[in-house]
Amino acid sequence: MCGGVRYQLIEPFARAGFCHCSRCRKVTGHPSSFNGVLPRSGLQILAGQDLLAVYAAPGDAKSAVFCRVCGSSLFRAEWPDGPWVGVRLGTLDDDPGVVAEYHIFVDDDAAWDLLPDDGLPRYSGRPTAA
Repeated sequence: MCGGVRYQLIEPFARAGFCHCSRCRKVTGHPSSFNGVLPRSGLQILAGQDLLAVYAAPGDAKSAVFCRVCGSSLFRAEWPDGPWVGVRLGTLDDDPGVVAEYHIFVDDDAAWDLLPDDGLPRYSGRPTAA
């Protein structure tokens, strides 16, 4: 949001989908988080590496990575050295080149949220391919 962190995708997304877990909901303030997933090697931080803050919840292998200046939620990953990174697609300036393929953690969805009838597969957790 502040423009302090700039990144570039140097590989295409392998997949993309909506996560309805309580952690993504709380860190984004939205019923779900729309994330594109790519190999960690496909994400290059161009500016603001020193502005990245990481929150690792106890018992969660994946961390929330956000800008310490404006608070924008940027990534979800085993940061910084995990094999994959989830990029919050709302942080992109351009078309991500990928469309939603699934909904995950739907059993953790907020009681007040209505999951869309969009025909996408729904999973109670993280399927082995997602």
